[in-house]
Parts: sequence; structure tokens; C-alpha cells
Amino acid sequence: MSQIKKAVILAAGRGTRMKNITDEIPKPMIPVRGTPILESIVRGLVANGVKRVLIVVGYRKEVITDYFGSGEKFDCEVEYVEQVVQDGTGKVVELAKDFAGQDPFILSYGDILVPAEAYAPLVEFNDVDGKLSVKIDEDVRKGGAVFVEDGRVTNLIEKPGPDQPTSPYYNAGIYSFAPCIFEYTARLELSPRGEYELTDAIAAQVHDGLRIAAVELEGDWADVRDPEVLQELNEE
Repeated sequence: MSQIKKAVILAAGRGTRMKNITDEIPKPMIPVRGTPILESIVRGLVANGVKRVLIVVGYRKEVITDYFGSGEKFDCEVEYVEQVVQDGTGKVVELAKDFAGQDPFILSYGDILVPAEAYAPLVEFNDVDGKLSVKIDEDVRKGGAVFVEDGRVTNLIEKPGPDQPTSPYYNAGIYSFAPCIFEYTARLELSPRGEYELTDAIAAQVHDGLRIAAVELEGDWADVRDPEVLQELNEE
């Protein structure tokens, strides 16, 4: 059984929808039930055997680097890389190329909260080229529709419009990747939204016949996307 030991967390954004909440701290450092989102992610990954974590920083990066340091307090090794240009989720992944080397890795957005056990099926990496987490009964128009057959991803559509096909599977924002993902992010073109989209790279993998498994997450899941979600979580 191959077990992933490396993880990359995207934590460079300010989170403008959070308004003045992120004046002093980046969005991933917002506390939920008393603990920064980013700390919950790191601790969940470490609980599942991850030993090395790369945090992609940007806005107010010192808040993150001062908090996590070398990672010793969190029982892992933490490294940092800065995203200077905010040009989408596709190109930012390339910042992890040296860190990943020849090893598979977990990738998580820095505002996705799940219980620690949700990472377990993602750190197991055998006979696949990647894994993509999904949830059911979320509004795919706010994220991405994932099309699944027999446990494999067959297509992805980012924020599908009213005239596009839809799916009950919502892209839950946590992935496992083999290093071949970098071949696909390298040739990304700008999407209609003017960004390099990670989902376009994954869709290209699928269309090339690579084995991308869909992992339905069990238990609670939250995309801490705006103050309303944050308030709901802190009131629970």
C-alpha cells in the first residue's frame, strides 16, 4: 500500500469576500471554533501520515510563517513558497514541482474544512494517476461539477452555466496527484474567466485516459467561502 507523505496547501489569497475580517490576516488563518482553518488542515493531514507540508503563501504571508514556523510544533516539516502573481489555481500548482519531485502529493485549498478521517482515502495512492474528492448535494454552480462512472472521473465542468450539463457530484477541493499533473498544468491556457484553472488540467488528464478516481468524502465538509458560512460554523 503506497501512502502519500507530502501535502501542498494553497493559502496565498486574501479572501476578499470576507471583507474586513481579512484586513490583518489571510483567509486560511481565520479561526473556526477557535482554531485557524489552516491549522485544522495541517493537523488532519499529519494525523494521516503526512510528514512534509508545503504552504503556498502570498497575502500577509508573515502571519502564516510566524505561526507554523518549521512545523516542529505540528509534528511535520513545513516549507513555504510565495505566489507572486494571482493567476488561478492551475499555475499555482507548478510552484510545488520541486517540492513534489517524483512523489505523489495531496493538494488542498486553504479554506476547506473536513474532519481528519476524511483525508484517509486520499493518502492511499495505488493504481491511479490522481484522486479528486467530491461531495453530493452541493450547488455545483458555485464550484465544479464532476462526472463520475464506476468510481472514475469522466469529466469536469467549472461553474457550469444553465445551458451546460450538470452532475450531483461537487468538486470538494482536495486532491491527490501523481507528478504527471505538472505536464498538464504547464500547457494550460487561460479560461473564459481569465485564469489558469486546475480543473482544466485534470479534465485534460481524464480525456487522455489517465485514471482519476473520485473519492466521496464522508462526514462534515465546509468551504469557508464567505462570512455567512463562517458564522454558521462558529455557531454550531
